Order: sequence, then structure tokens, then C-alpha cells
Amino acid sequence: MNDRGTRVLRLDALARVEGEASLHLRVDGGTVTGTRLRIYEPPRFFEAFLTGRGHTEPPDITARICGICPVAYQMSACRAVEDACGVTVDGPLAELRRLLYCGEWIESHTLHIYLLHAPDFLGRADVVELARDQRAAVERGLRTKQTGNAILEQLGGRPIHPVNVRVGGFYRTPAADELRSLAERLRQAREDALETVRWVAAFDFPDAVCDHDLFALRAPGHYAIDSGTPAVMTVHGPGPALREFPLSRFERHVRQGQVPHSTALTATLDDRRYLTGPLARYAINGRWLHPVAAEAARDAGLGEPGTAVCRNPFRSIVVRAVEVVQAVEEALRIIDAYEQPPRPAVEVPPRQGAGVGATEAPRGLLYHRYALAADGTLTEARIVAPTAQNQTAIEEDVRRAVQARLDTPGPAADDEELTHLCERAIRNHDPCISCAAHFLSLTVERA
Repeated sequence: MNDRGTRVLRLDALARVEGEASLHLRVDGGTVTGTRLRIYEPPRFFEAFLTGRGHTEPPDITARICGICPVAYQMSACRAVEDACGVTVDGPLAELRRLLYCGEWIESHTLHIYLLHAPDFLGRADVVELARDQRAAVERGLRTKQTGNAILEQLGGRPIHPVNVRVGGFYRTPAADELRSLAERLRQAREDALETVRWVAAFDFPDAVCDHDLFALRAPGHYAIDSGTPAVMTVHGPGPALREFPLSRFERHVRQGQVPHSTALTATLDDRRYLTGPLARYAINGRWLHPVAAEAARDAGLGEPGTAVCRNPFRSIVVRAVEVVQAVEEALRIIDAYEQPPRPAVEVPPRQGAGVGATEAPRGLLYHRYALAADGTLTEARIVAPTAQNQTAIEEDVRRAVQARLDTPGPAADDEELTHLCERAIRNHDPCISCAAHFLSLTVERA
């Protein structure tokens, strides 16, 4: 841009994200006046698919929503059905579920850090180019991801779309000695995960601050993964900086709406823009990080866990790396204490009613609500995915990043530079467009 007129930037397809979308950016007289993240994938109708199915079917059906985070969908689905049927799964079965979820965090976060996000910071087009001069780092990432996949395969029956999960628990639980090989791999993964934190902490991060409210599950005593109470950390306005509400009131606080440029629903939290995902989890749950993960966070410059809040979205890659350490330590804790439960699942007899379930998917809070008939047939389903919740915050972060660049003295940014900047701002949030409705074509409109 060499003038102060109107400019339209169009980005038609974004690489290194899950799914497909485009971005339309309008600049008038040096001011960004419009940012539209256009998710154009056709609706996938999973909620409609669920209606009329039996109450035992949601874990297998919803797992197909995503190939990267199927466990998140399975766990939220199980919790919602069990809540509707008045059943609580606890003890060793709950711990096995948490172990399975740790495997998903390790594989999903590591995939994003090494294969999708790190090339942005190191000036490489993709992980193949990155591997030409940082082969050891890429191999470290692949090795860590394989450890996460190994947990999924051991507990879930296969690494993608696990088939061993059922309402009430599992179809089969492993004997304690079957988990020993996982523990050996996790101890190696611990060193790789700590090295990953040191690696990403040394990247060059642009100055940026997001002022969205932060939203995550909170489970005092644990860094929330598979359960918790919805908690909001606000940055402006009256009232406490941190407040909670029962999960049963989720839809009274989180309101979804439709915008013309997206096939995904957008969302507000008490009529305000908000962000869910690693930055929110770290701010709300940091005090319950494992000591090894907490020390890694301090050494990486994230501040004291439990009191420090990271609001630079470009540093989300550091928080993800810390969360990989957390998941590894949590997995080792569970395996060390594991005793095979007497039965692989508790019975979940159907009954008429409604139930809710929420867990922390790698990209943020994932909510399910189902209504059941007396015979267990689903009469209604509602699924609120993290990326759909983050869409408005992502648009605002892109606007701020471009505006900051336009306001920077010196040579004007051309379309290629702005396009790259927009892609980076979006990838900070590891969007799963597939889950939300997919990614990026960018249009910059000038006048």
C-alpha cells in the first residue's frame, strides 16, 4: 500500500491449518475498517445426524468430526450422555479417560507447534523446508507426536478415531504391565517436551496484546483437561475478574449467532467477545501445573503460573509447549498409580432427560448437550466447538495486527507481507475450521 486510500486484501486459501476458509480485509485511508473470516465449508450436520440415534452412539459418531482431536468429542459426548442418565464415571476409569486425553493433547499440540506454527517464526514455508536446516528439531517433534499417538492406540484401539471408548468407560481396559512401554516412551518425551519449550521460547515474537475475556474450565487441584466448571477471566467492566457458572447454564451465558460471511456460528459470552484455548487455560489454571511444567513456564518467560496472564497471542506456541510437558507429566502420574479396574465400564441405563458435558479440547472448551427420550433415543443435540467460539476474537486479532503494521513508520507493507501477517495471526489460535463448520483466501479492499 503506497497511498492512504481504500484497499481490499483477499486471501483465498490458508495453508497449515485444519480446514478451509478465506479472509476479507478492508482498509480505508490507512485504517482497517473491516475484517471478515469467511468460513465457507458447507455445514456438516452432525447435530442432525445424532437426532434419532441411541444414547450409546454419540462417542463414535462425534469422533468423526475431527481426525486430530476425536478424543475431545468422545469425552464431551460421554459426559453429556452420562449426565442425562444420572451416572458418574470416576476412579480408575476416569483416570484412564484422562490418560487418553493426555495422549491427544501431546499429539495435537506437537503437530501444531512443529508442522504448522514454527515455520512462521523461522521464515520457512513449511515443515519440509524447516527440516532442511533443523532436522533434529523436526525429528524431536515427530518423536513426541508419535508418543501421543501411541497412547491413543494403546487405550483407544487405534491412533485416529479411537474405537475403544464407550459411554460408561471403555470396551476393554489394559493391564498395568501393558502401560509400561508407554511410560518408557513418556520419559523420553519429557526431555523432548522440555527442549521444545526452550526452542520455541527463543523465537522472535511480535508485540501484541489481546483484550478478549478468557474462558476455560476450572478444576481446583488439577490443570483442567477432562472436566471442570466454566470460568471467565474478564479484563474490563464491573464485577470480579474471575467468576464461574454451572455448566448447566452454559447456553444462558454463551450465545451463538449467524453472520452472513461464515457457515460456522459465532459466539459471545455475556454479550462480550472472548477467547478459549491455551492462553485462557494457562491464565485460569496455571497454579495447578505440575512443578516440572511450572518451572518450564517460568524459564520460558511466561511469568509465575497462577498469577501471570499471557495476552500476546503470538506466544501461544510457548503455552502449548508447556501444556505438552504438563500432559506428559500427568500421563506418567496416571500410569505410575494405575491398577486395572474390575470392569471396563459402568452401566448407563437410558432415561428421559437432558445432560451437558464439557472438556478442554486442545483448541479450547468443547461443549455438548443432549436430550434423551425414555428409551435413550436422542431428540436434540447441541455441540459448540472451540474455533466457532474464537472466530470473533481471531478477526479482532487480525485487525489489530494489520493496523499495527500500517501504523509502523517506514516502507509500506505490500499485499504479500500483509497476507503472511494475517495467516500468522490466525494460526496463533490453531483453528480447526473442520470442527467449526474449514481455511484461507484473503481479500484486501483499498479505496
